Formats: sequence, structure tokens, C-alpha cells
Amino acid sequence: MDFFCYHRDRAGSLALRAGLAEEHWSYMDRYAAELIARGPTFGADGETPTGSVHIVRLPDPAAARAFAFDEPNHQAGVYRDVLLRRWRNLLGRTMWEFPGGPAGGDRYLVLGLGPGRAAEEDLGLPDHVDRDELIAYGPLSSDDGGTWLGTAALVRAPDPDRAREVLGRSAEYAHVEVHEWEFGGRR
Repeated sequence: MDFFCYHRDRAGSLALRAGLAEEHWSYMDRYAAELIARGPTFGADGETPTGSVHIVRLPDPAAARAFAFDEPNHQAGVYRDVLLRRWRNLLGRTMWEFPGGPAGGDRYLVLGLGPGRAAEEDLGLPDHVDRDELIAYGPLSSDDGGTWLGTAALVRAPDPDRAREVLGRSAEYAHVEVHEWEFGGRR
């Protein structure tokens, strides 16, 4: 099973986050084979971290919760909350297989949170977006996979408004967020 995990930073936790960088990376190293995508999100200045995205393949929801809540930054109080949902990898690849590579162009996390409905009604890959601009894309669902809860995408786009367009019919979503994002991992 694939899971989407978005840890959102608590205000004023930048120094704590920086001090835990090695512990965070060492923790993620243990999941290297299971990671589909990872990386930080940033505030309006493009430099201040605001969260951390991890898309990971794990055996079940309990393992996903352990992954999300045992993470060192979470344990130390860097994060204010965690969005953890089952996710379906519609591209069938990892971010490391993205044809555009880790650099070049602006990257975004786009989250469209849905009203909750039967999962078979979830939206597929958008036909109005160049697949080569999608880094990761898939529906979010309940732990049992029975309820569609939204869509999470990592996309290369010239600006946040164009990134938001990846969701197409935004009326399908109760709430849409767009965050600057970059490929994660050790620097």
C-alpha cells in the first residue's frame, strides 16, 4: 500500500528542525527502498521550510502511522500536524524516475481535499497536463480505500496558479492548497 504523509511545521520550529536534520535523514534512510517521493515545502519567501512530504510504500495503515509519528521531527515537536492518507500511484514511478530530474523549473505540492465519496469515483490522471510535468500524482483515500478524500500531486510548473491547474475541475475539491516543494534527501 502507498501512503501520502505531509507533516506541517509548527511556527517557530525552524531552529529545532535544523538541529534534527541528521536524525531526520538517518530515519528516512531506513525507508529508502520504500520511498516514492520526499521533500520539504516552503513558505512565500521560497526558503523557509513549512512542512515535509513523504510518499511511502508500507504494508498497512498501522505501519504508515508508525512511520509518520515515530519520525524524529514529529517526536521533538517540529510539526504541528500530520496529514496521513492512503494514496494510489497513478504514474507508477518514483520521483527519481521523473524525466525532468531533480533540478530545473519550479516544483509544487498540490493538495486537493475532497468531500468524501465512493473511491471508485476518484479522478484519474489529468488529460490536460503534460505527464512529463507530473512528478507524483494520485488520489487520497481512507485507510480501507473505500472513500476518496482528495488528490495529492507533485508537479513542475512555472507558477502556483499553473500548478493548481493540475487538479482540473477544482469544483471537485472542498479545499485546494499549493506549496513550493523541492526534491528531498541528503544535501
